[in-house]
Amino acid sequence: MPEGTERGQDMDNVKKTALDAVEAQKEVFCKLSDDIWDHPELGFHEEYAAKRQMEALAQLGFENIKSGLGGIPTAFSGSWGHGRPVIAMVGEFDALADMSQKAGVVQCDPVVPGGNGHGCGHNLLGAGAIAAAYGVKEYLRTTGREGTVIYFGCPAEENGSGKAFLTRDGVFEGLDCALYWHPSVNNAVSTNKSLANFAVRYRFKGISAHASDSPQRGRSALDAVELMNTGVQYLREHVPSSVRMHYAITDAGGISPNVVQAHAEVFYLLRAPRLAMVRDLYERVNKIARGAAMMTETEVEIIFKKACSDRTINMTVAKVVQDNLDAVPKPEFTKEEMDFLTEIRASTGITTDPANGVLARLTPEQGEWVKQQPRVPICQYAVPLRAVAQSFSSNDLGDVSKRCPTGYLQGCTWAAGTAAHSWQAVAQGKSSTAHKGMLFSAKVLAGAAVDLFEDAGKLAEAKAEFDASIAADPYVCPLPKDLPFPMD
Repeated sequence: MPEGTERGQDMDNVKKTALDAVEAQKEVFCKLSDDIWDHPELGFHEEYAAKRQMEALAQLGFENIKSGLGGIPTAFSGSWGHGRPVIAMVGEFDALADMSQKAGVVQCDPVVPGGNGHGCGHNLLGAGAIAAAYGVKEYLRTTGREGTVIYFGCPAEENGSGKAFLTRDGVFEGLDCALYWHPSVNNAVSTNKSLANFAVRYRFKGISAHASDSPQRGRSALDAVELMNTGVQYLREHVPSSVRMHYAITDAGGISPNVVQAHAEVFYLLRAPRLAMVRDLYERVNKIARGAAMMTETEVEIIFKKACSDRTINMTVAKVVQDNLDAVPKPEFTKEEMDFLTEIRASTGITTDPANGVLARLTPEQGEWVKQQPRVPICQYAVPLRAVAQSFSSNDLGDVSKRCPTGYLQGCTWAAGTAAHSWQAVAQGKSSTAHKGMLFSAKVLAGAAVDLFEDAGKLAEAKAEFDASIAADPYVCPLPKDLPFPMD
């Protein structure tokens, strides 16, 4: 037998150890995911989810379980092994406000009207990342190979940029690679560059007065907010087309129209493809806010809440993840599951194939291959590796990607047409189809980690690519050193 063939079989055997370990404990991971779905908590308040995940790590034999990372009560880690390389699985578990929804139904039906819900699938994300880490742990334990696997439980991806705070405080130092996955409508390796962002509150203080009897005595904070928003609308014409500026009036100053509003606040989220662009945008918006205060003779307090960086793509790691995405057997679905997915898909009003949104980023040959895939209510194939492109979403994984080579997998857990942050996503969060997608994604990440542990040259190649990227675009943490993590 040729030497290369024998080595390939040995590699298949050690990787099978990791994948079989995930399968053997699948009930643990599915129960953990469902339990967190049942207890949806907002960012930095995920006490139940953090406790349950740490209990699961202990149950699964992880060691050195640490809580309170970076001074954040719901940030934690657990590891197994010793020495290098050190590979991390990055998990989340926070929910979204106003996303309450019953499981397994095909119409909008909240459990608690106005309550929280897992509209982005982070219950699956965290449990799946722990499953991947467990598979790697069992590979390291069985083979006796030197190396360390760490699971990081990261709070507040939604509206909190928890990973940026953890990065600022050195939590991700010393990693050789980080791997991450997210629920999706596709099985694909993400090569999207995300947008960096700043979240800022502009709080205006004026003087109240009777709006009719003595309007001259009043100085309206609400007028200042409205003038600021108008100024930002005019700014939109004079920024790059890739810039995004969103706002919400969080305090309109009261409900009495006959009182000049003495207080008002607007909350801005500023985004751009690079941190330097966001910093420049921030200063321009600040000038508009100060100008609005001058025009209304009010005062403005600028409260910087949080920020996250754009994501650095590492194609070396992406190709390793893609190899495993192609190789790991895809989930199979029963007729009952396909019927449910068909109804969910119909409820979205979208009937296009789940891969259509990425065809523009494929080569003609890849695009033709995707077009030939069967039109089914859920993606059952691996989308070919795509070229690097700019997306218009943000994710605090960007800051992790500035500290070490990072890979990002999209694992299919949702019916075609499902939008993140929708009731349809919540309704599918405890389904058997979501469980299958979560376990599949865990096996892909575990397999990718095994490849990186086994191939020192591949890790060195990823590190060289990472070093070149950071040299071209040096990382400066977007968070002020003394900024506390936001609890609101």
